[in-house]
Amino acid sequence: MTPLNAIRKHLSLPKTSWQICFLAIIGGFASALLVVLFTLTIEEIQQLYLVKRDNYNTLDKISRFDLPIIGSLVILLFAWLTGYKYLRTGIPFVLHRLKVAHGVMPLKNTLNQFFGSAVALASGFSVGREGPAVHLGAACSSYLGSLLKLPHNSIRTLCACGIAAGIAATFNTPIAAVLFVMEVIMREYKVHIFIPIMLASLVGSLVTSSVFDTSHNFDYFHKIELIPQHYIPLVILAIFLGVLAAAFNKSLVGIIKHSTKFHIIPRLMLAALITGSLGYLIPEAMGTGTSAIDISLANNWQVGLLFSLLLAKFLMTTFALGLGIPGGIIGPIIGIGAIAGALSGALTMQFYPGEHIGSDFILMGMAGFMAASLNAPLAALLAVVELSGQLEIIVPAMIVITISSIISGQLFKNRSIFTMQLDVQNLIYRTPPIEKTLQKIGVLALMIEKFELVENASQRSLAGMVVSSDINMPVINKIIEKSTKQSNVIKQIDYYWAEFSEQLPLASKALNNIDNTPIFSETVTYQISDKMRLHKLIPISHQATLAEAYQLLITERCGAVYIYQNDVNDIMGIVTFEQIRQYLVTGKLVIGKLYPVKQ
Repeated sequence: MTPLNAIRKHLSLPKTSWQICFLAIIGGFASALLVVLFTLTIEEIQQLYLVKRDNYNTLDKISRFDLPIIGSLVILLFAWLTGYKYLRTGIPFVLHRLKVAHGVMPLKNTLNQFFGSAVALASGFSVGREGPAVHLGAACSSYLGSLLKLPHNSIRTLCACGIAAGIAATFNTPIAAVLFVMEVIMREYKVHIFIPIMLASLVGSLVTSSVFDTSHNFDYFHKIELIPQHYIPLVILAIFLGVLAAAFNKSLVGIIKHSTKFHIIPRLMLAALITGSLGYLIPEAMGTGTSAIDISLANNWQVGLLFSLLLAKFLMTTFALGLGIPGGIIGPIIGIGAIAGALSGALTMQFYPGEHIGSDFILMGMAGFMAASLNAPLAALLAVVELSGQLEIIVPAMIVITISSIISGQLFKNRSIFTMQLDVQNLIYRTPPIEKTLQKIGVLALMIEKFELVENASQRSLAGMVVSSDINMPVINKIIEKSTKQSNVIKQIDYYWAEFSEQLPLASKALNNIDNTPIFSETVTYQISDKMRLHKLIPISHQATLAEAYQLLITERCGAVYIYQNDVNDIMGIVTFEQIRQYLVTGKLVIGKLYPVKQ
């Protein structure tokens, strides 16, 4: 076995190793660089017409109306060049690819994500940067695993590492990035994937800090002034956020559902007209959401202005994302939550004159709305803690997050916006429990490497070889079928595994002399042949997981797959159905052992 194959076999096990950690660091670094390049691309485009990044107030009204239309035309041009079917991007698409392709992203979808989202963000559409960051990070790290032909379970882990690095590089929030990946993307907490994800997230944050700076976009939250007497208004805010999150998710899903019957061209143009019209009236609602937070802090808490800003941001985001503009959803969600919190803070300060708690309510709005919309309470909590740098926010944020999540989920049956998007788009993302368990292990982990390969052996001779061989060494019969017209031309090659029942050890002893020399007679050999079963071996790639092997064998519930690397006729080893069954029953991996068939 070559050193690279030895590493692949090691990575096929669900264990933490320095190899997967090293690859996570490399993948995280590459993913973060790609996200930094994406961010710089947006800034370079915006510098052509904006004085300050994401500040569309400096544009005149006509320019604000025209800009989204021009942006949508550029997006459509690039989509036409690559193919409209490759416009699916973002976090829901990544979840779908994790299910159907182990996280490997098609190149054309990734190109549309990079250029299309960069144009959308620079054109004032209410979309976020984290969706592209997730897609680009997943594509970059999974490409590394595909290039090295690693087992699919390792590629899934690297995909998650790239996502964490991408989010950390976007927001400079490494802890929240880790929790988001575990809570929303992988939806499980396992040490063997937690550690490499943590390393990749750390690398992503360090890359961002070295290229830009160490500060966040929300450093103006200096001190939390909330006290227990403010908790009643926080409960009211949480209820409002839960209702708003349910309305947001259902509105977005409804737009997606009813717009799929139309071609992408009128959909994007309609999104541009809506964004341009609202931007003509309320420029602060354009962009990712940071300008909305700025205006929330600087408007002297005018309730009317905040309400109109909330409505405009709500409509801009749902129509832009619902009609197919490429981009993320978390940025606008944070913006909507901040405006909702500012509106509640403005109303609360009328009952608490002299107290300056409006900025605290902005943070609470961000946390509660994000938790209720994404169904990710822990990630939302850590996100606002890291963005604000205030540990004092934890208790009040937990109050808002729990109440808003309960109101949204239980009262309105709201779910994560990502799963709702996948359902309405008929994209597969759910994984059955057995498949989810088996996806964590590569076929190389259980592979039986020692076997005896014979060609065109008869039933009797094959039976004799099986009895005389080691019980843990399978005998494989290579059947070569040649063309009838040209006898030297191979038409087809099939492999069969000869298998006995669990009575084989007794039969083997009975048929051997004291010196272990096998004794065969016509009668005995035929008796052995009757008890022997031949299973046609099914080829499977060395990158496959036990889940893929299980799917190939589940119909017959017996037999085996043979593993190949480059040439389908070059057998590396076999994995039997009984090995997989034993793992599912006992939970233990017994590597390279040939189990007898259960009668």
